[in-house]
Order: sequence, then C-alpha cells, then structure tokens
Amino acid sequence: MNANKRRALYETFQKLNPQPTTELKYTTSFELLIAVILSAQATDVSVNKAMSQMFQIANTPKDILALGEEGIEKHIKGIGLYRVKSKHIISTCRILLDKCHGKVPDNREELEALPGVGRKTANVILNTIFGHSVIAVDTHIFRVANRTRLAPGKDVRAVEIALEKFTPAEFRHDAHHWLLLHGRYVCRSRMPKCRNCVIETLCEFESKARIFTQ
Repeated sequence: MNANKRRALYETFQKLNPQPTTELKYTTSFELLIAVILSAQATDVSVNKAMSQMFQIANTPKDILALGEEGIEKHIKGIGLYRVKSKHIISTCRILLDKCHGKVPDNREELEALPGVGRKTANVILNTIFGHSVIAVDTHIFRVANRTRLAPGKDVRAVEIALEKFTPAEFRHDAHHWLLLHGRYVCRSRMPKCRNCVIETLCEFESKARIFTQ
C-alpha cells in the first residue's frame, strides 16, 4: 500500500470516529491495567462483566491484595486462564505498592516488569492512559495490517515496526483503536464484511474478489 492510500485510509477512519478509544470499561489507570491483563485470550465483553462486579468491591492495589487469589478468582472464573491471571494480578499489586507508590508507571520498562504485562499491554497503557503515540498490535491489528497490506509483517513486532514507520504522525496515537475496532467488527478473521467496509476501495486484500462472489 502506498503512502497516499495509507493517508486516505486513516483519514476515513478519523472522519467516522474522531476520538476512538478502548471498549474496556475503566475509571482509573489501575482499573485499565487490570482489565488489559485479563483481556489476553478473552473478550472485552467478558472482562467488562467480571470487572464491573470486582471493581465495586476492590479497585486499588491494596484492596485487590486484600481479596487474595481466591477472591479474585470468584469474579473472573468466566475468563480464560483465570488462575494464572489471578496470580499475576496479586504479584502486580505487590510491585505497584512496593516500588511504584501504588501508581501505574508511565514508562515501558517498569510496565513490562509487571507480571502479566508484555509489550502489547504496556503499549495499550502508554497510549490510552499516558497519550504516547505507540501502537499495540493484537491479533485483530495483525490481521488488518497484513490483509489490507497497510503494514505487512511476519510477526506482531514486525507489524508494530511497520505501522510506526508508515503511519503519518498525526494518526499514530489513534491508529491502534481504529485498526482494532475495524478488525473486530468488519475485517474479521472469518467472513470479513468486505461489502460494508469503509476502506474497501483502498484495501489490497488478494482474496477480496472471492468473498464478494459468495
């Protein structure tokens, strides 16, 4: 995809959704951190449902620690890998209290030192909470970037590098949310909705013609 197409793609997304954001529900940076940790291999809907109950009882590192692993598990049993995630949340809360004064750090090094937080999670926090122009690449964004040829890459890190290189600076902060939402609702893994795609004329998906004839 050439530079003109890329700009047109982002301009289309911006026109339709000027202020995109995450669909995870949160009121504090800590709540979003916990929600993103839980969202790995889980839907935002399931995470929001679990968090709406737990955050009414405990929504600070200190209060979460008081719940303990079993207390957390009661609220997140409907989420994949809930036992492992409960351990990560407890360990993360301890580190936040011991080393970060109970606050979510605003730098990658400290974020990625938290259990359950990898590069993608760190990028979500840096972008959504602290306004950094970084792009967190999940399965949806990886698919859209490769399928459309916006920023193809063999793995998520390669796609992230390509997106940072090819995304115009003025669109870089919002690119993550635009691409994620597009992949989640339109450019789906199975049966992408090419007929209803707002960037269909810009897309370079090689199998597009086959989908239109189904």
